[in-house]
Amino acid sequence: MPITRLALPLGDTERPVPVWALRLAKALPFVVLPHCLWRLPFAVDFPMGMLDPADPAEAPWWTPFYVVGLSVLTEALALLTTGLVSGWGEVVPRRVPFVGGRRVAPLAAVIPAVLGGLALVAMFDLYPLAWVGILPEAGFSNGWWTALARVCITPAMLWGPIVLALAWAYHRRRRPA
Repeated sequence: MPITRLALPLGDTERPVPVWALRLAKALPFVVLPHCLWRLPFAVDFPMGMLDPADPAEAPWWTPFYVVGLSVLTEALALLTTGLVSGWGEVVPRRVPFVGGRRVAPLAAVIPAVLGGLALVAMFDLYPLAWVGILPEAGFSNGWWTALARVCITPAMLWGPIVLALAWAYHRRRRPA
């Protein structure tokens, strides 16, 4: 079967994207932003009210780069999710060497999105169990630090379910009629 190159514009999709999916995909980088910002003070050894933080003298030299890089990677992955509602998630942009203009196989986008969404659910959605005392939670010096941590981390719990919902919408839109 020959590989066809489509001339689909970058922002258009073959079939219409549900409005709810478009809104969720555009909102996702802002949903994970508080969690990314919450992480950044740890890069400069500010404990954010934690009672038993690791000793900064024992931290590896690359810790600040890791913390900042993790926040940047988180935002990049959240932005990558917009491919599930964009034309470039259906046809590779022409500027990409070797594969530009080729159609993206639906399962090549759906499988990583579903696996990533499930991993995110497993990572983040256990936090409420710590808040009710079933799992251990990091201790904070007072209730204000605890509240700030929960306010910043709670939106990240939506990341996995949003990715799963967007993957489902992408699959429904790209399946044969």
